[in-house]
Amino acid sequence: MTPLIRVIAGLLAIVELVIGAWNQFWPEHFYENFPTVELTPPFSEHYARDFGGATLGLAVVLIAAAIAPRGLVVTVAGLAYTVFAVPHFVFHAAHLEHATSAEAAFLIVANGAAAALGVLLAVLGVLRMGRERARLRHPAVDRPAGGGDRQRSGGGVRGPVP
Repeated sequence: MTPLIRVIAGLLAIVELVIGAWNQFWPEHFYENFPTVELTPPFSEHYARDFGGATLGLAVVLIAAAIAPRGLVVTVAGLAYTVFAVPHFVFHAAHLEHATSAEAAFLIVANGAAAALGVLLAVLGVLRMGRERARLRHPAVDRPAGGGDRQRSGGGVRGPVP
């Protein structure tokens, strides 16, 4: 599960870093060059920079989930991304009237996949939290007995029993 969490969180983080930085530092360039943006309301530097900053914030949380994939961190990252991605998908799906067939397909597929990945990351985080809680209740379940764990290896405080 950890590799999957890291791949999803890392992929989403990279996308959000690129889009966020582009909007934050070069908002007019983003508006003029990113596919399908011209289908939306007129350019506003304020909104573009706000969106860029918020997107960079999402990237930070996703990076944290990729680096330290603990259940709570992954769940929060997945939910934060989903709270953004699902309404973003719904907006674009409801505003396809000026899009070409190719643009409409791109908007539906790309935004739908991104929203689904956010939901999947949140679900994986919840599952990870359940596994972490189970380990706290039953620590010997997932760990073999070894020399570093004296209680499970038959040793006492001072070392293994001869």
